[in-house]
Amino acid sequence: MSGGVLVIIPTYNESESLPGVIERLRRAVPDADVLIADDNSPDGTGLLADELAAHDSHIHVLHRAGKEGLGKAYLAGFAWGLERDYEVLVEMDADGSHRPEELPRLLAQMPHADVVLGSRWVPGGAVVNWPASRRLLSQGGSLYTRMALGIPTRDATGGYRAYRASALASLDLATVESNGYCFQIDLLWRALQRGLVVREVPITFGEREAGTSKMSNRIVREALLNVTRWGASHRWAQVSRRS
Repeated sequence: MSGGVLVIIPTYNESESLPGVIERLRRAVPDADVLIADDNSPDGTGLLADELAAHDSHIHVLHRAGKEGLGKAYLAGFAWGLERDYEVLVEMDADGSHRPEELPRLLAQMPHADVVLGSRWVPGGAVVNWPASRRLLSQGGSLYTRMALGIPTRDATGGYRAYRASALASLDLATVESNGYCFQIDLLWRALQRGLVVREVPITFGEREAGTSKMSNRIVREALLNVTRWGASHRWAQVSRRS
């Protein structure tokens, strides 16, 4: 396939939510292709994905050996899409928190940007059904990232985003080691360091509709440690250049 949009949806135990998300996505962007990257879900998500693909030529399935985390799943999906010459590659959660109906808003900005972020924290963005602790964690994480790295992006941790294939190809993906939600910060930081054009568009983010959250203390620690390390390295480089 040459050109076009590929929406990558990583899954691990998402059999309850996946069919509805795929149905909504296929209605919202009928011309887009979908790649379900399943980490050998024990609840049968992979088999369900195969059934969906068998009835829709726009749906593809990438079966992975086991649970390796969000970052590894997206990297595998990116490689799959880049090999097939898709022009735009999209990240989307399988749990319904990213509204497929808002994807056209992200895609509409692609002629003007290399990376488009669906942002909860710009004017017009919102979150629904979140406890105060979850809101504080997300906003605090984005604020700390902005301060540590010196970037203007309001929502640095969001996972609803679209990339030009050429932008992804420039990010040296083979060296990406971050895996949890830090993966999103890592790719954004690489894009900004390379001078790519990044735009944010408002989205409404909702709590997952089914299943259980994959957020953990380990994921939070990974993000905190890596952002601190990247920020310190960046500041030191700035000081060294002035010396």
